[in-house]
Amino acid sequence: MKIVNVELFHIRPRFNTRLLKHLPNSNDVDSRMVTKITTDNGIVGYGDYDLPVAAPPLSKFEYLIGRNPFDFLNTTTDISVGMALYDVMGKYLEVPAYKLMGQKVREGLTMCAWSRRVPPEGFAEEIQRAAAQGYMWFKMHTGEMYDIFEQTRAAEEVAPPGFRIHYDFNGAGRTAGTVMPIIAELQSKHPIVGVIEDALPASDHAGWRSLRGRSRIPLAMQVPRLGGIQEALQGCADIYMIGGWDGVGGMLSQGMAYGRANIQVITQLVGGTLGKALALHMAAVLPTATGHSINLDDQYDDDITTAQIPVVEGFSRVPEAPGLGVEVDDAAIRRLAANTRTPAPRCINVVVLPGGRTAYGVSSLRQLIGGEEASIRGHRSHLWKDDGSPEFEKIYERVQNSGAFIVD
Repeated sequence: MKIVNVELFHIRPRFNTRLLKHLPNSNDVDSRMVTKITTDNGIVGYGDYDLPVAAPPLSKFEYLIGRNPFDFLNTTTDISVGMALYDVMGKYLEVPAYKLMGQKVREGLTMCAWSRRVPPEGFAEEIQRAAAQGYMWFKMHTGEMYDIFEQTRAAEEVAPPGFRIHYDFNGAGRTAGTVMPIIAELQSKHPIVGVIEDALPASDHAGWRSLRGRSRIPLAMQVPRLGGIQEALQGCADIYMIGGWDGVGGMLSQGMAYGRANIQVITQLVGGTLGKALALHMAAVLPTATGHSINLDDQYDDDITTAQIPVVEGFSRVPEAPGLGVEVDDAAIRRLAANTRTPAPRCINVVVLPGGRTAYGVSSLRQLIGGEEASIRGHRSHLWKDDGSPEFEKIYERVQNSGAFIVD
C-alpha cells in the first residue's frame, strides 16, 4: 500500500449562533484544516484540526507520496496529517486506530464542553446548554473584561449537581500575588471549580510549586516550556495537558511518560468530531488519561462528519469501527471550504466599572487600570454592536479618534 495523493482543505464551518451575540465575529475559531490522504488501493483517510493561521503549503507534505502509511507510526508531523494517516492504517487493517497505539485500558472518556469568553448571563446559558447535551465538565477562559466570581456564581445557579468548571487563567501576565487570593476564594466558596489551567506563566516554576502547595484545586499545565517531564520532576503541576501541538507521536510518548509517573493527563484536540475521535483513541491506551477531553465539536453548527459522537452522563465511548471510526462527508468538506470569512461588524467594548462609571472602547482593561486581570471586582462588560443610532456613531467616532475613555 502506497500513498498516491494528499489534499488539504481550509474549511470555515459555521460557528454556533447562540454565542455570536456576545462576540464581534467568529474568525478566530471558525477556521480549520482538513487533510485527505488516498492510497493506491483506494483507502481514504481524513484528519481535521483547528487552523489559527494560514494552511501550510501542500509541498510540505510531498514526502508522503509513494510511501507506505505505516512508515509514519508515531509521527510528530502536523496533527491533521497524522490523524489522516492513522485513519488510513486502521481502515487497511480493519481495526480501530487505538489498536495501533497500545493496549486498551478504558472504554470511554469524560468529555468537556467549551465556550468563548462571554458575560455571566451568557456563561449561565452555556452551562445549561452543555448539561442538556450530557456534559458534566466545562472549560472556560477567564477574561479581564469579566469578573471571575460573577461568572462562577452565575454558573452555580444553573449547573446540575456534580457539574465542574475547568478555568483557564491564560498564564501570561499573571503573578502569584494576584492569583493566590483568587484561588483561595474559589476553593473556599465555590466547589464547582474543578481544575485551574495555566494559573501562572509556564516559565515561573517556583511560582507553580508554591501555588500548588497552597491550592486544593488541581493545577493543570498546558504547554510546558521544557517539554513537560522536567516540569513534572520539579513538581510544578498536578495535571499535564497533551494536544495537537505535539502531533500524534508526541501526544502518545508524553502521555505514556506521565503514566509511568502516575500523573493525570487531560487531552485537548480542538476541531470537530474527527479530532474528538482521535482523542478518544489515544485516551483509550494512555494509563493516566483519566482527566476530561477538551474538543470544540460542540461549538459548530457544521461539521464534516455525518454524525457526532454522543455524550451520555458526561462521557463518550471510544469508537470501534476501523480507523478513527467516524464517517466523513466529502461533499461537506468542499461546501465548507467555499465559505468565506465573516465580516467584522463595527462594535464598541463597554465596561461599567465598580464605582458606576462607564468605559468605552476598552481593548485592555489591564492597561486601563494598570493592574492584572481580576485585580478589580464587580465590573460588568458587554459588546455594543452598531445599532444605527446617533449615540453609537458619536461614541464610535470618539473611540476611533482618541482611544478608550471613561464617563460618569
